[in-house]
Amino acid sequence: MSTATAFAEAPAVAAEVIAQIKAVVGDAGWSQDPGRVDPKLTEWRGKWKGHTPLLVLPKSTEEVSKVVKICYDNGVAITPQGGNTGLVGGQIPFGEILISLERMKTVRDVAPTDDTMVLESGLTLLEAQQIAEGANRYFPLSLAAEGTATVGGVISTNAGGTAVLRYGVTRDLVSGLEVVLPTGEIFNGLKRLRKDNTGYDLKQMFIGAEGTLGIITAASLKLFPIMNSRSVAIVGFESSQKAIDLLVRAKQETGGTVEAFELMGRYGLSLVLKHIPDTREPLSAEYPWYALIEVASGDPEGASAAMERLLEAAFEEELVLDAAIAQNETQAAEFWRLREDHSAAEKAEGAAWKHDVSVPLSRMAEYMEEGDKAIQAFLPGARLVAFGHVGDGNVHFNVILPEGMDAGEFNAMRDAGSKVVHDLAHAYEGSISAEHGLGRMKTQEALQYKDPVAVAAMQAVRQALDPKRIMNPHVLF
Repeated sequence: MSTATAFAEAPAVAAEVIAQIKAVVGDAGWSQDPGRVDPKLTEWRGKWKGHTPLLVLPKSTEEVSKVVKICYDNGVAITPQGGNTGLVGGQIPFGEILISLERMKTVRDVAPTDDTMVLESGLTLLEAQQIAEGANRYFPLSLAAEGTATVGGVISTNAGGTAVLRYGVTRDLVSGLEVVLPTGEIFNGLKRLRKDNTGYDLKQMFIGAEGTLGIITAASLKLFPIMNSRSVAIVGFESSQKAIDLLVRAKQETGGTVEAFELMGRYGLSLVLKHIPDTREPLSAEYPWYALIEVASGDPEGASAAMERLLEAAFEEELVLDAAIAQNETQAAEFWRLREDHSAAEKAEGAAWKHDVSVPLSRMAEYMEEGDKAIQAFLPGARLVAFGHVGDGNVHFNVILPEGMDAGEFNAMRDAGSKVVHDLAHAYEGSISAEHGLGRMKTQEALQYKDPVAVAAMQAVRQALDPKRIMNPHVLF
């Protein structure tokens, strides 16, 4: 679904409940001013426009707890929101109380010896990276929206990012959580232990739960040594399979120091060059496929040496057609822009169906080739933009409307067109959501693909923690 009218509306909230909430958070802790609230009601692509009776801006976990308790006692639904960078509508309220933790930005602890930092959820991902750097440590979670996306938001959606290949997804980077449960109770799980074998790992329930089991107020995050050298290259290929073959070789050649391996099709790159200022062709000629590769090493010269060995072997084995290694940080940043600005370039080109799928890496090239054919059969002239974190089997398989086609007609075909993409991913033993979550957009669709036993288990967990279903009630099962 792509319109606000397709979503069920939350019941009206009684004036006395709103008054109780205002009393808890004080004058600075709430807003009904359209100028303050409206930016939080629209998804960044403009696909969803919601509404809320009250924006709540608590400044502490205790305030969050009290607000949630009021809502629980009165059966009032809540939508938690991080930086509003989500792409599946899960952060947009349709009548629910909207809770933003943007005022909760305290750095509670940084412990380099433990390789851990404890941060409140309102800090942005970029701020988290900078805090780690200030302690001579590295926090590897990185994505294009890191200047806006918040710690709480990326944990609640189990964000992936560009360094999954080496460090894992968000759930691999969290050692503990503090969460306000739907009843208002506080789960105090801010451990910094790497090993704790005393029962269920409860924190994992909340990671990727999209705010349905509680509101994450703080997190204990894992830190890593700062790498002393980095090397970034862009490589051209004749096929996506050649790129995947190089990835396999890269893991072996570099001893596991490949930090990012991002795949880009030529058409997507051409849109970046067309719409994003100050971008230029990275290689001397145009190629059907490209990969952005980043290698990092603790050895001051290790990354450059590993990259050169890798590309030398790739040319000898005829895996690559061309390559360029960034000669400085500025050029490395320019290379990364070509990958990170794909979404902005697509938005400038026109209406698109966005897909965030994953399939086994061994079948990725076959999936993309068959998917292209299937989309062309469904809608001749559709323009495919395929890019993503191929190192972990994730591809953004996006479809832009054919030239000259009416956007309204194209958008009306979205659900049927996306079913083509998702049916194929399912057939390849993949997932219809690799890193963006389900949100309001994909929750009902996911029921076609999820194991009924898994759905029943998730429903049982949710019923146990949120029997009144007040937390993001239209998201997940």
